[in-house]
Amino acid sequence: MKENEKISGKALIPFLVFIVIYLATGIVLHLRGVEMAFYQLPAPIAAFVGIISAFLLFGGSIDEKFDNLVAGCGDSNIIIMCLIYILAGAFSALASASGGVDSVVGLGLSFVPAKFLTAGVFLIACFISIATGSSVGTITALGPIAVGLAKSGGINMALMLGALVGGSMFGDNLSVISDTTIAATRTQNCEMKDKFRMNLKMALPAGIITFILLLILGAPESQPAQKDLSYDIIKIIPYIFVLVVALMGVNVFLVLTGGIVLSGIVLLMNNGFDLLALSQTMWEGFTGMFEIFLLSMLIGGLSNMVTKEGGINWIIAKIRKFAKGEKSGELGIAALVSLADVAIANNTVAIIISGPIAKKMCNEYKIDPRRSASLLDTFSCVFQGIVPYAAQVLIAASFTKGAVAPFQIIPYFWYQFILGVVSIISIYVPFTQAKDKWNFEYDMAESKVAGHVKNLEDNEQAHA
Repeated sequence: MKENEKISGKALIPFLVFIVIYLATGIVLHLRGVEMAFYQLPAPIAAFVGIISAFLLFGGSIDEKFDNLVAGCGDSNIIIMCLIYILAGAFSALASASGGVDSVVGLGLSFVPAKFLTAGVFLIACFISIATGSSVGTITALGPIAVGLAKSGGINMALMLGALVGGSMFGDNLSVISDTTIAATRTQNCEMKDKFRMNLKMALPAGIITFILLLILGAPESQPAQKDLSYDIIKIIPYIFVLVVALMGVNVFLVLTGGIVLSGIVLLMNNGFDLLALSQTMWEGFTGMFEIFLLSMLIGGLSNMVTKEGGINWIIAKIRKFAKGEKSGELGIAALVSLADVAIANNTVAIIISGPIAKKMCNEYKIDPRRSASLLDTFSCVFQGIVPYAAQVLIAASFTKGAVAPFQIIPYFWYQFILGVVSIISIYVPFTQAKDKWNFEYDMAESKVAGHVKNLEDNEQAHA
């Protein structure tokens, strides 16, 4: 860290304003019995209040502060992230409208023996969430079926819901079209395929262990009633295409565009859609991502303002007190994103907030950014799948009509607990390391060039 760089804990106050407003509103509404209490206040509104507080607290002219805000909102990583969001939204909307999710559920449950239903629901949730990139969407699609199977088969309802949420978080953590994956890779400036490979080395062992435990301990007490679950393999093709092609390393924009085209073809062939209806469904997908799109831009702007005032440097200075190298630095990144998620119960927002700090820590402690992206996504998903006021847990519990409270499911979040343990072990036993070393010299040089260009632009503006 350069001596002339600002270091200020006061600069973090706007972030705290955002978090406190968001969290306090959720707590108050929850105590009043409001459903989905932590999702009633739109996160961009809380972020906007944080930005206002930054304008009031930080020094400099209004124009200077506005320039810092806009520079952060228009950062190339933020814009790329937002474009990926709207493409992912369009693909998800088209694939869902074509019946793809229902076909995936039907296909999976058609091949699962009755005595392995709990483990089967976990496995199907894993596949659906990887294919769709949405843990909430997976729980919404599979939840009613999972609850019905638990009731008819005498399966512990909390255990079934724990398996459902666990499988959904498995895919949320790994999917190449998940908003958490997009946020983690863009903030750390690394490729999705590389982050996927690192994540898989942690998620797969945790998933296998969970699956085995559910096979042993999750057997139903009676024979469940048979369900009529039909499926159409054609409708699953877009999901398979996106998953396979993304893992081949194809540019994510091409991957999602290909998925949109395939889903559109399936819709036109099988659902009686015309081009106008197709375009309207795509637009619904775009607008469905508006909140996270706007939030990413506002948080990007706020983050840049906080960084300019020395807030990020203050955090790094504090972490330096216990971080002695790469391992303790990784532990710091894991703790940072975990605390952020516990505070705001939104894993994507937690990553967006923690990402810039993590990126700076990568250069400080020579942490591979691919590893940093993996840690950000993994630990945010671990805690998002545990806290009882997160959307995933609230939605899962809501299918029981009050029979099972969110807090009652916590002991059955086996996958999340196991993933957390495996991930911590991976910090001290580096079995996730990439074969090739990250080029930190190039990374630093690129950063210096960007800084030099920014200084030239500032000088030109000053002379103007």
